Amino acid sequence: MLLRLPGVYRPQDDTEMLADVIASEELGPSSRVLDLCAGTGALSVRAAEAGAGSVTAVDVSLRAVLSIRLNALTRRLPIRVLRGDLTESIRSERFDLIVSNPPYVPAHDDALPARGVARAWDAGKNGRALLDRICAQSPDVLAPGGVLLLTQSALSGIEKTQTMLEEQNLRVELAATAEIPFGPVLEGRRKMLEERGLIEPGQSREQIVVFRAAK
Repeated sequence: MLLRLPGVYRPQDDTEMLADVIASEELGPSSRVLDLCAGTGALSVRAAEAGAGSVTAVDVSLRAVLSIRLNALTRRLPIRVLRGDLTESIRSERFDLIVSNPPYVPAHDDALPARGVARAWDAGKNGRALLDRICAQSPDVLAPGGVLLLTQSALSGIEKTQTMLEEQNLRVELAATAEIPFGPVLEGRRKMLEERGLIEPGQSREQIVVFRAAK
């Protein structure tokens, strides 16, 4: 069981989907893994336990950073934990595998929360405040032959993500997809989502995908 300070995203179905895809990647002592928007560090833990030689977890939240450090310590895993804004603190480094389950839920406006639990899911009106930046920044820190694994909802534009990654000369495929029931956040935004045409009236499930983009 992972330790989690209040306000840190609790691993859910989307995290487990991505963790399962990580398990299908070949990781060994020379593998360098970067976990962006790491939350509790669930994906970092999975990569380290799968045999990755180097794992770096990055999150902008101090509580997330502390949670990751606690989870690494209790498991005696050598995970490097950095507080930072996506790739800003590791621009000069290169990674064989980048994994990210970022905030991607469409919000009422584009003002991103600076604190509080909503920071774990609010991602601007179109849900792409973090997705667009990850698509743009990740290729710069991918080693030759490296892979990006990125999770998102269909509500935040699957086609745009694929297009952005392909424009970075990455080979893109869907590594996993599933339909899951709306959680409390989407249930609370049902009217807004219907008014924007993002869901059908009465819709109660969303499609979650994991992109695999290889350099």
